[in-house]
Amino acid sequence: MSHKRIPKRKAAIAVGSVAALGAAALLLPNANASQSNGDDATPRTFKATDVSDVAAQLASQLGGAFAGSYYDAANKQLVVNVVGNNSNVVNRIEQAGAVAHQVQNSTSDLRAAAKTLRTDATIPGTAWSVDPKTNEIRVTADSTVTGSKWDTLTSTVKDLGSGVATVKKSAGTFKTFVDGGDAIFGGGARCSLGFNVTASDGSPAFLTAGHCGVAAKQWSDAQDGEPIATVDQATFPGDGDFALVKYDDPATQANSAVNVGNGQSVQINQAADAAVGQQVFRMGSTTGLNDGNVTGLDATVNYPEGTVTGLIQTDVCAEPGDSGGSLFTQDGSAIGLTSGGSGDCTVGGETFFQPVTTALQAVGATLGAGDAGAGGAADPSAGAGDQAGAGDQAGAGDQAGGADDQAGGAADDQAGGAADGQGAADDQGNADDQGGAAYGQSGSGMDDGSGMVTTP
Repeated sequence: MSHKRIPKRKAAIAVGSVAALGAAALLLPNANASQSNGDDATPRTFKATDVSDVAAQLASQLGGAFAGSYYDAANKQLVVNVVGNNSNVVNRIEQAGAVAHQVQNSTSDLRAAAKTLRTDATIPGTAWSVDPKTNEIRVTADSTVTGSKWDTLTSTVKDLGSGVATVKKSAGTFKTFVDGGDAIFGGGARCSLGFNVTASDGSPAFLTAGHCGVAAKQWSDAQDGEPIATVDQATFPGDGDFALVKYDDPATQANSAVNVGNGQSVQINQAADAAVGQQVFRMGSTTGLNDGNVTGLDATVNYPEGTVTGLIQTDVCAEPGDSGGSLFTQDGSAIGLTSGGSGDCTVGGETFFQPVTTALQAVGATLGAGDAGAGGAADPSAGAGDQAGAGDQAGAGDQAGGADDQAGGAADDQAGGAADGQGAADDQGNADDQGGAAYGQSGSGMDDGSGMVTTP
């Protein structure tokens, strides 16, 4: 598939060709399907757009008894964790149509455990987030965490007590995924356009990864082409990984859609929080369209440039070249921007995403032409609520506790290049018009030591 330029006056989201036909088959036939509410059922069957509000209301009503929530995609139900055996609390949850689930660890317990991990086990190449399905902190260590580092990590987790945290090894190494996208180029780096937005001053713009935004100021839609957009704001490292890039042509139409290849697109109706258990789709030009599930919230990752907090953790595969690309749901909700992770689309791995709702709030932008901004109402025709679960974030907020203290972030020596343009420039071999992404080829290659990947 040849590279497609982004027209200056009609800039649809361009995030690559479809490499995963299974994901495309799953996504496209139902992209505009309607969905039954199941109002008469107890517990309720929730639509995607319902879950977040209900979970948020329950979180505020239940106080310390609320211990997180998640979306049961198979049954389309909201599951709310509670500490203790208070019948009034259970009744309130059930009256809201949710399922009450008694658990061991309170939000404050998990926050305290996360602080201990930050103090005693802040080790490059690790990450952790709260998993409300298990009511534990999920700790992941990449392949660089060995010897005394591994011993320190496992002993710290053990000392937290039974049922508080689990630790597992990842076969790969954590890294940012700059070097990809369908394709925006800047300063030798190549990234993905995430979602088109309207800036607070009415200018057309788009969101991408922050480590792309700090790699270069101006971005083009073709390698060595004339710049079409300029970075307005970028955050990386720190409290997120996102950038707002304004189109240089004020007449650009920032359409709110994700191009999933073969002339197909998914209309983006709103921004929504992620939910553990929620099915999501990721589009990027290195690996095309892939799907998976949200596995953790408020994750913290330690890149060489510093700690990044507040990320979404998933099992959706990604590879270098996918940075900044869109994470979204079948019902047309914008969820995240690709940041980094481990593994690839052959063996799988862990991936981390910047929440779109947080990015929009931070930069003061709204999705598309401004008619469907953060928290905006979804098109009533958008369906397929299995993906939605967007809502148990509300509960996720409480989960943050543990995770936002998590300094351990994933990614040590590989994160790098992207943020400062090093390595990213080398990636050009992978990122140019011969490299994989826009053509559905794999973006894997040789590690050049900069934290990026190059193609021989």
